[in-house]
Amino acid sequence: PALFMENARKGNIVSRANSIGSTSASSVPNTDDEDSDYHQESYKDQRRRAHTQAEQKRRDAIKKGYNDLQAIVPTCEQQDFSISSQKLSKAIVLQKTIDYIQFLHKEKKKQEEEVSTLRKDVLALKIMKVNYEQIVKAHRDNPNEGKNQISDEVKFNVFQGIMDSLFQSFNASVSVTSFQELSACVFSWIEEHCKPQTLQDIVIGVLRKVKSQLY
Repeated sequence: PALFMENARKGNIVSRANSIGSTSASSVPNTDDEDSDYHQESYKDQRRRAHTQAEQKRRDAIKKGYNDLQAIVPTCEQQDFSISSQKLSKAIVLQKTIDYIQFLHKEKKKQEEEVSTLRKDVLALKIMKVNYEQIVKAHRDNPNEGKNQISDEVKFNVFQGIMDSLFQSFNASVSVTSFQELSACVFSWIEEHCKPQTLQDIVIGVLRKVKSQLY
C-alpha cells in the first residue's frame, strides 16, 4: 500500500507539471510571426506613403505650370465678365496659350519682313549717297567743265530721255495704291533699276540719241 500511494503521488505530480508546462507554453506569444507581419505591413505603408508623396509632387508641378502660363499669357488675364469670377479651366488656359504662341509667330514674321525692307532701304540710300558724293567731287574738281557749251534745250532733252526711260520701269514696278506700298515699292525700284551700272547705260544711250539728232 505504501508503495502504491507513493507511485500515485509521483504520477499526480508529473501530470500537474505537464499541465503547467503546456499552459505556460500556450500563453507565450509567437513573436516571430508577429514581427514578420509588422515588418510587412510597415513596408506597404512606406510604399503607399512614397507613392502618395510622388503623386502630390506631380500634381503640384502641373498646378504650378498652369499658374505660370496664366501669368505669362496676357489673354489669360483678360477674362470675360461672364467668367471673371470663375477660375479658368485647364483646357481654356491651353487654348489661350496656343493662340498667343501663334500670334507671336505672326508678329515675328512681320518684324522679319520689316527688317528686310529696312535693310533694302539702307542699301538704296547708301547707293544714292555714293552717287551724290561722286557728283559733288566731280563738280569740285572741274567747276567750269562744260559751262556754256551745251544749251538748255539739249540738257532738257537729255534729262527727258533719262526720265522717260526710268518712268517706264517705275510705272511697271511701283504701286501707288497706298502710301505704305508706295514707300516699299519705291525703294525696291531704286535698288533694282537705279544701280550705277543701269543708270550709266541709260545715260549713254540717251547721249548717243541726242548726239545723233544734233549731228
